[in-house]
This record gives sequence, structure tokens and C-alpha cells, in this order.
Amino acid sequence: MTTPLSCVRQLGRRLDERDSDYDALLEAVGERPFVLLGEASHGTAEFYALRDAITRRLIEECGFEAVLVEADWPDAWRLDRFARGESDDTLASAFDDFQRFPQWMWRNDVMLEFITWLRNHNAARPEAERVGFHGLDLYSLHRSAESVIAYLTRIDPEQAELARRGYACLDHHGDPFHYGRQAAFGLSPSCEADAVALLTELVRRSEDYLRGDGRRAADAQFHAEQNARVVVNAEAYYRGMFGSRVDTWNLRDSHMAETLAELHDHLRRQGGQGRIVVWAHNSHVGDARGTEMGWARSQHNVGQLVRQRFGARRVLSVGFTTHTGYVAAARDWEAPVEHRWVRPSRPDSYERLFHDSGLDRFYLPLTGERAEPLRSRLLERAIGVIYRPETERGSHYFRASLPAQFDALFHLDETTAVDPLDRSGPWHREGMPETYPFGV
Repeated sequence: MTTPLSCVRQLGRRLDERDSDYDALLEAVGERPFVLLGEASHGTAEFYALRDAITRRLIEECGFEAVLVEADWPDAWRLDRFARGESDDTLASAFDDFQRFPQWMWRNDVMLEFITWLRNHNAARPEAERVGFHGLDLYSLHRSAESVIAYLTRIDPEQAELARRGYACLDHHGDPFHYGRQAAFGLSPSCEADAVALLTELVRRSEDYLRGDGRRAADAQFHAEQNARVVVNAEAYYRGMFGSRVDTWNLRDSHMAETLAELHDHLRRQGGQGRIVVWAHNSHVGDARGTEMGWARSQHNVGQLVRQRFGARRVLSVGFTTHTGYVAAARDWEAPVEHRWVRPSRPDSYERLFHDSGLDRFYLPLTGERAEPLRSRLLERAIGVIYRPETERGSHYFRASLPAQFDALFHLDETTAVDPLDRSGPWHREGMPETYPFGV
């Protein structure tokens, strides 16, 4: 009988820090239009570097046309215009719209390298073949509303005035949480109906707005429509945070999956194939039906929704894990980013299983009968932008069945923290507690 440990040793392919490390992954991609690349934390340098290297090959060798990341749409759009050579930004200023916590997710040294490469790649190609960089997320309620108004001001001033009136109830002087609380408790009017009406009207008038214009006009119209879509979904999200009947996780991931589908359709309308690579946390790109998110909490995610919408054979979902090392993370929301030590993984986790294999850094295919021994439900670790090792089991672990969650996985036994561009406090490696592992 094949044990999970012997299965890992048989299937795992050691990484040699060469481009050939990704040959098996690219072979698995084939003609699939969607490749979802995960991460086990939002602050691990190696996860960013691996996604960078894989994405370059997907673009150059497989014709992928867009990178879609776990960031707000307006912030990523500024990088998109820079990468396409359509703005006057410098490399540094192109990142300036990433001001919301956690800035280090995208304002870091690896991202500078990737965007530099993408701009150079695009510069050597005709406009129709340039690769885009876009955001999946929905937090930009006010900035997206302002972007819709700015677009309409240029193209349809009368409609722009209607948008100003329709979005007025968003309370632009407050924050989105304030709006959500006030609207949820009936203390101020909801913008739901107006937001939906403005998106509907923007889509309805799109042919008139685009008459006689070229690709850039079509991209600008799509950008405006997507911002209007963000407003609709963000309004529901922030309002739902203060209600008891709405799962805001499901709202957010439904928006992300919808964004991917809309971008796929937009690329195809422009004559492309709609091939997209996604960068997001494991908890978003792995199929929720393979985790306790789906089993116990009735939650779905991008990985599940995209498989259901387009078919599992058109999607390749790839997870990333680590055993120990360092990570860029905060202790609390809005707290400074710190250089945190990641505690060695729990004995009852997939990460410890991978550590015990002795393979160190490896690629692991998870499809087919040979991966069946790994279907046993073990713990899997997830670190977001906050790391709380003192409550690690409850804060950072969940049960999963990896072959049901991912098609393949990269494990890096020891990893390092991504280097933020901005540090509001000291940046010193957190030392190992003298009492570790006894906790006394």
C-alpha cells in the first residue's frame, strides 16, 4: 500500500532553480485558457518569484494575454497603462495608487522586476499583442465610482452628471465601512439600485461610445464598465459586512470570478484567445470544495466558480506551500509590516508531510490515480497579511484534501520574506523565541 509520504517521494520533482523546473507545469497547461497561481502567504518572496518566472513563460511560450492579480481594479489599471507604454509614469510612480493596507502585497521588489520585464516585453510588440495587468478585487468602492464619473465626463457629460447624483449616497467623505454600516442599519440610503442602474446604462450605451474608435477606446470603456461593476459588488460587500444573512467571503470571490469571466470575454472580443494567469492566495485559487470552507461553511471561491463555469479541464490550479522561514506580515490590521518568523509546520499538516519527504523544493502533480494517497484530509496552512503564531492552529490552519483542491503544487521547505518598498517601522528579522518549541 502506498503511503502519503511515499507518494510524495515518488511524484515530487526536485527544483534546480532553472527554467526547466516549470516544464512539467507548462505541459499540463496545454491549451487551457486559465492558470491560477496561488501562494500560502501574502508576503513570501519565493512565491512571488515563482509566479513571476512561470508567468513569463506562459506569456512568451503559450500566448497568455493578461495577468489578473488579487488587487483593486483602479490600482492595477495604472500599472497596466505603464506596462503597455500608455502613461507618463516612471516605474516608481506607476505603483503609487497602491496606498491601501497591505501596501507590500504589490509594492515590493519582486513586483518591480516583473513590471519592468512586462513593459519591455510589450514594447517589442504591436499594440494588439501587448499583455495586460489587472486587479481582481472589490475594495475600491469610492475610487471606482470616481473613475466611472471621470470616464463619462470625457465622453458623455450629461450621463456623468447622472452618475454624480447616483453615486452621491456613497458618502465620499467617509470610508466604505462607514457607508456599509449606515446603509445596513437604515441610517442612510442604500446606493444599491443607483449603482446597478448606472452599470446597466453604461453597458447599454457602449456601442454609441465606441462608434468609430479603436482598441484603446474599447479598453477604456471596459475599464469604466469594470469600475461600475466594482461599485455594484463593493456596495453589497460593505453593506453585507454589517448584516447576518450574507457571507461576504462568497460575495468577494463571486466578484473575482465574474471579473475573470468579463476580462476573458473582453480579450476575445478584441481578437484574442482570452488566456489569463491569476495570482491570488491559495484560499482563493484552490477549489473550495476540497477544503473545510466548502465542507463546513458552505463557502465557494474563485477556483471552484471558474471550474464550474468553464469546466475543470480548461483550468489549471496551482498551490504553493512552505514549512518554515520568514514572511512579511503585520500583527494586526493596519499595523506596520514586520519581518516575521514562520513557525515550523504542525505534525498533522501537509506542509510537515512535504518536509518529511526530504525533497526540500519540489513540484508535485496532483491529478490521476497516483496522487490518490494524498486525498486524506490533513491540515493546510494559510497566512494572509496578518500572522498570529500564538493562535496558529485556529488562525492559520484548515483541513483540506489537496488533490481535490489543486491540480499541482510547488513546495519550498524554507522561504524568505518579500522586501517591501515602504516600511513604517524597523525591518528586523524576528528571532526564534528562547523557549521554542516548549512555549514556557
